[in-house]
Amino acid sequence: MEFQAVILISVATLGFISLCSSIINLVKWVYIMFLRPPKNLKRSYGSWAVITGSTDGIGKAIAMELASEGLNLVLVGRDSLKLESTSSEIRYRIGDRVSIRTIVIDFAKVGGEEIEKRIGEEIEGLDVGVLINNAGLAYPFARFFHEVDLNLMESVVGVNIVGATWVTKAVLAGMLKKKKGAIVNIGSGSSGAAVSSYPLYTIYAATKA
Repeated sequence: MEFQAVILISVATLGFISLCSSIINLVKWVYIMFLRPPKNLKRSYGSWAVITGSTDGIGKAIAMELASEGLNLVLVGRDSLKLESTSSEIRYRIGDRVSIRTIVIDFAKVGGEEIEKRIGEEIEGLDVGVLINNAGLAYPFARFFHEVDLNLMESVVGVNIVGATWVTKAVLAGMLKKKKGAIVNIGSGSSGAAVSSYPLYTIYAATKA
């Protein structure tokens, strides 16, 4: 009887500890998601942010948000007209509170070392504290792996992996030197986070994992 009581108390104790742990994790999540005051990115990391794929969608929205927080921007894209349009739109909304630079480069058409060289030259002397690797290239339409031609395959890999890798290499040195910085790599739900299998976009899903 005493042995059964010990087992019962032990199981109840473990259950109570597990419940407390779950409650603590829930409270932490609620605090982080809804109650924690926003971090001052400029003070915490640096006064400049580099954003690839910055002229449309997620990248453009992030650029707007970072500018509203007072960060100066280095906008990276392959279309000079879109870069100029995005820069003008940010200046119209934010005013002259931030500085904006643009870099025209197509990750699908240049090698990794050239990417690092170009980005490194453009950000030299800037206090870059935030890097958003957002640039991405997908198929123009769905197709199976064996149907993807070599040029498209190389372009997808070049933009989604090579570009992100070498831009990071160009920016990381400065962050390591000052011992602070934030790097965000934008992925995709197709990589398995939201969709368990994405057979018609295999290469894209793999490069955005």
